[in-house]
Amino acid sequence: MLIVMPDARFDGAADFEQAEVGDRAEVRVYQAAALDDIPNDVWSDVDGLMVWGRVRGNAAMFDRVPKCRIVVRMGVGFDALDIAEAGKRGIVACNVPDYGTTDVADHAIGLMLSLTRGIVRHHTNLVDAPVAKWKGIDTPIVRRARGATFGLVGRGRIGTAAGLRAKALGMNVLFYDPYIPDGGDQAVGFERRESLEELLREADVISCHTPLTDETRGMINGQALSCMKPDAILINTSRGEVVDVDAVTEALRANRIGAAGLDVLPVEPPDPDHPLFQALKNREPWTDGRVVVTPHAAWYSPDGARDCREKAARTVINYLTGGPLRNCVNEQYLEMRR
Repeated sequence: MLIVMPDARFDGAADFEQAEVGDRAEVRVYQAAALDDIPNDVWSDVDGLMVWGRVRGNAAMFDRVPKCRIVVRMGVGFDALDIAEAGKRGIVACNVPDYGTTDVADHAIGLMLSLTRGIVRHHTNLVDAPVAKWKGIDTPIVRRARGATFGLVGRGRIGTAAGLRAKALGMNVLFYDPYIPDGGDQAVGFERRESLEELLREADVISCHTPLTDETRGMINGQALSCMKPDAILINTSRGEVVDVDAVTEALRANRIGAAGLDVLPVEPPDPDHPLFQALKNREPWTDGRVVVTPHAAWYSPDGARDCREKAARTVINYLTGGPLRNCVNEQYLEMRR
């Protein structure tokens, strides 16, 4: 059997994957940017796929893999897979929902603390003038965590983990998630809010932890931002298209929100001519200490990357060899085909 990873985000061989699979299948890794970067004779032999998302798992890909029985998205979000198209063809689609929970939750809190403790601004100031700027910063952004309100948009695995970290800092944790049954909030000591607007109006920090769907695309837009407190902080470690970055840029410039920490963007890598990145490059005053951007890196740690690769390979080989199917995300489409 042949398992192919067409668009690896690492250099080198599939050591972790092959060790997980053993002699039951061959794992081949490519760093392809397009389908045509991989020979047709390779595609035609594929039994299982592991995709990061640089090459999308859609009809064009599935047309090339007539033998494929399973595709695994190397990550939590599976918007890079056309799960309905996979199901129509009898291809099981899965994700790796648990590999980066710790890392992403840590990163969300790290973005918040870098702003509320003035860490990035202190660092930049001292690089510029280590003597003259050897002093604390007095701004509305720098504040104490204890007693502040941390609002979760989405209370799945990562949202819950981030909320527990915020709670450990002494913050009050609220959440909005209409898909979470009642009762779980009591188990972790969070408070539910029945609408997004209600959450936005109350929270001092808003942290996004929702998948990208038709419902959540552009959820945090100009209207949503207008509901936030003028000194509130927006954190996004979920999906870039959940947040309208143009609207965030204007809200920051007009002082309608306090700050933003963004690990994900609608376009990645970003357009360097985007107004936000031009303002950061020019160090315009309204960005000073109020914006932190990281390169979709919340998921990454050496341990997290290894977990993702091993778990994905395990999911593929278990299914291909008649073992249990785990983390299927297109079961409804497979059932429609039956």
